[in-house]
Amino acid sequence: MSSRVSGDLEKEEEEEEEEEEEESFNPTEVKMSQIVMPCHSNHRQELSVGQLLKWMDSTACLSAERHAVSPCVTASMDDIHFEHTISVGQVVNIKAKVNRAFNTSMEVGIQVSCEDLFSDRHWRVCLAYATFVTQRTNTGKKVILKPIVPHTQKEQVEYSVAAERRRVRMVHDDIIKELLSNGSIQQADNSTVGNAVPAERTRVESVELVLPPHANHQVNTFGGQIMAWMVNVAMIAASRLCQAHPTLRSIDMFTFRGPSQIGDRLLLRAIVNNAFKNSIEVGVRAEAYQEEGHNRHINSAFMTFEVLDNHGMPCTLPRIRPEPLEGERRFQEAIARKKIRLDRKYIISRKQSEVPLSVPWDPTNQVYLSYNNVSALKMLAARNNWRLSSEKDKVRLYTLEQKSMLSFRVESEVDVPAHRAFCLLAELGNRPSWDTHYQKCELIHRVDDDDFLYRVVTPSVHHRGVGSTTSASPDEGILQDFILLASKRKPCGSGDPYVIALRSVSLPTHPPTEGYNRGEVLCAGFTILETKNNMSLISYYNQASPEVLPYISTDIAGLSSSFYHIFCSCSQYLTRNKEQSGSEEQTGQYQATNTDSPTCDSEADSLSVGLYSTHL
Repeated sequence: MSSRVSGDLEKEEEEEEEEEEEESFNPTEVKMSQIVMPCHSNHRQELSVGQLLKWMDSTACLSAERHAVSPCVTASMDDIHFEHTISVGQVVNIKAKVNRAFNTSMEVGIQVSCEDLFSDRHWRVCLAYATFVTQRTNTGKKVILKPIVPHTQKEQVEYSVAAERRRVRMVHDDIIKELLSNGSIQQADNSTVGNAVPAERTRVESVELVLPPHANHQVNTFGGQIMAWMVNVAMIAASRLCQAHPTLRSIDMFTFRGPSQIGDRLLLRAIVNNAFKNSIEVGVRAEAYQEEGHNRHINSAFMTFEVLDNHGMPCTLPRIRPEPLEGERRFQEAIARKKIRLDRKYIISRKQSEVPLSVPWDPTNQVYLSYNNVSALKMLAARNNWRLSSEKDKVRLYTLEQKSMLSFRVESEVDVPAHRAFCLLAELGNRPSWDTHYQKCELIHRVDDDDFLYRVVTPSVHHRGVGSTTSASPDEGILQDFILLASKRKPCGSGDPYVIALRSVSLPTHPPTEGYNRGEVLCAGFTILETKNNMSLISYYNQASPEVLPYISTDIAGLSSSFYHIFCSCSQYLTRNKEQSGSEEQTGQYQATNTDSPTCDSEADSLSVGLYSTHL
């Protein structure tokens, strides 16, 4: 697999991470380095994934316990995608540190890289996020964790986005149920699979006796050991289908449902759920039992395998014929999980420089689009190399250049409480009172209390050269419209801002129409942070492509103050409506926030367009 390494790029990424980490020491960081010996490898002289999972779990647990100063156990592990394999003689470097502590649980980030001692090459193997929980004290009390204080830019990003990842974990199981219930997943057609391999032929069952070497320092069965045993039976099941040696590519998010102790018998069952053109999904279930008593469900996991040819390319695989009833259910669920994997890869892992910017929206990928929307804005806000371009009466314009992308931030402090400013910026009906460039904002769909889809119409913009760009009158040119996903978030901890995030999506029900120029928003929105004396620091962000640079160049060069006038108008609107109305007091600020959320989104978007228009 090392032959597939994109060396220069990955080495550059590693160097950037190392430079950033040198800025500050993280007390929760734990590092482990292991040279891969033959006893750690499989028949191909590659590090077995089971052994790697044990090392990863050990490192993450030590990091969690360093922060908690208390025994911790693995509660869950997010999706793990293995980008490369590791050969005998190479070095595995594992770094783990706590990204964020909630009440009694914490997220630990795990980075795994490989080092070739003879060529001095380094490359990333995988990135994982594990959730650990503290064990109760002897008196039965929960251990309340102290908060994490991020120091570097990268730590601030991970701290902020950890809340979004937690949100995704909580709805993970519901997404599959919705996919199956709404009929969007194809049904198995057993009449066309006469030459397929019967699924029962791939069934594997194995029992392991938990001995002291398999236990952790808390005398519970080591989570990494359970995962290693599960990988082993899954590998056998996949091999029975393809009659070859498969490579494990990914493990879906899974949760440990209960503990296991020394003396337990672990019953491990695996079967191929579905076989696609180039990949196989294997389902694994682990149960624990004693000599007497019923079986306890410990864990379930879904693993994806590939078979590679001599050139490292995926081979075409035989089809599977599912068993009746339960087998057909697993067959359908595997299709749903594949769709979820593709959504995550396409949306969450997508580089923001890729085009087109708009991603098709549908209810099944909403969770990941919302995650991408909010996390992108949080990551942009956390950058520490913003440059002040101009300032007038404490309204500041900052710019940030990243390769081919230009971002700008406009911010000012207002004498309005943060929660009230959040509600007001979500008040769509009052938008024309402070934004003269606002023309129309149509609510297309209310997804839930926090996410909304809008069609926003703004004036067109005529470019007459740098420094002489002007906004078109309503009678001139073609109007611009945007299809936007607006996501709002309240703070989930001390120091967190209120967030109103915007990004473009595409909807089959709202294609580009004649008379409108379809625009796209890559990343935009507001953050509202509570400051001293019950005031708020309001920041507006927009990440623009190079084509937008001429529209804002006059402000960046200090030749125009149009951004100042729009932001002042917004500030005046907030100040005038500072006091909460009687109806809002009766419904409560959070309920008002929920109902107002759609507005926020549109506002942020039209503000972005308004900024462009007035600069012209």
